[in-house]
Amino acid sequence: MKSKWNLAACLVLAVVAALCPAMAADQASPAATWAARAVSQYLVMADVTYLKIDNFEAKADVYRRRDATGPLPTLIYIHGGGWIGGSKGGTVNHILPWLEMGWNVVSLDYRLARVSPAPAAVEDCLCALRWVATRAQAYGIDMNRLVVSGDSAGGQLALTTGMIPESAGLDRQCPGAPLPKVAAIVNFYGITDVADLLDGPNQKSYAVSWLANSENRLETAKRVSPLTYVRPGVPPVLTVQGDADPTVPYTHAVRLHEALGKANVANQLVTVPGGRHGMFTADEYARAYSEIRAFLAKQDLLPK
Repeated sequence: MKSKWNLAACLVLAVVAALCPAMAADQASPAATWAARAVSQYLVMADVTYLKIDNFEAKADVYRRRDATGPLPTLIYIHGGGWIGGSKGGTVNHILPWLEMGWNVVSLDYRLARVSPAPAAVEDCLCALRWVATRAQAYGIDMNRLVVSGDSAGGQLALTTGMIPESAGLDRQCPGAPLPKVAAIVNFYGITDVADLLDGPNQKSYAVSWLANSENRLETAKRVSPLTYVRPGVPPVLTVQGDADPTVPYTHAVRLHEALGKANVANQLVTVPGGRHGMFTADEYARAYSEIRAFLAKQDLLPK
């Protein structure tokens, strides 16, 4: 297990180096200083199995602060890829800002369409939420300051993970204690209405592939759509999306924002003018994370 921790720590360093070219040339740069500090501050447990199903082992990487003297705010991060691709190995650049803020992080894999179609990914992430709760003491997780986030399809999964009630019946793959409530959701350009992507002008091949084998496509699409679960009392939501996104219609973010507002749910839409599907500029990401930090502070979720 120790070799896996070291491997994951090296991965953090490699990604920081890739994102910050100045690191190689200037070892005194802030990125280099933080990366060196991260290796000593974080214990990284890679490829921990949280669910076995369909001959598939769903795994998580757990980043835990070594110097914590009590439970810490913790992020569950869910990768994107249209439910047909991607992996937790590609999310390190998304979780680095949270590590820098001093959070614990749990990064997830889940069943992709080639393993099992919708609603499998949604079910897996709900199981991961329940699994995190069972490991809270061991991993130093503050269950009152648990935030879930993701990008693209991962944004959709972050929303459903935080919003779906047990009455929906999508957590039955891993029965146990009641599903814990998350404190907030940070949604990066996630799909909010899956049916909208199955036909018509917004049709997307990735959504068609995810729902292809469903007997009742539209019913399943509704079950896995965050807009279905908007109601008073769901966690606060912050959404980040570019208004020129060609992959997930920007209208999905707007509709979610409006629906949450009507339900009197605290929420914020951070629009990136001219922004496409992620890959924002450094300044745009800096603004987004500034807004995220302020949003978390309003909810009293930052480390003490």
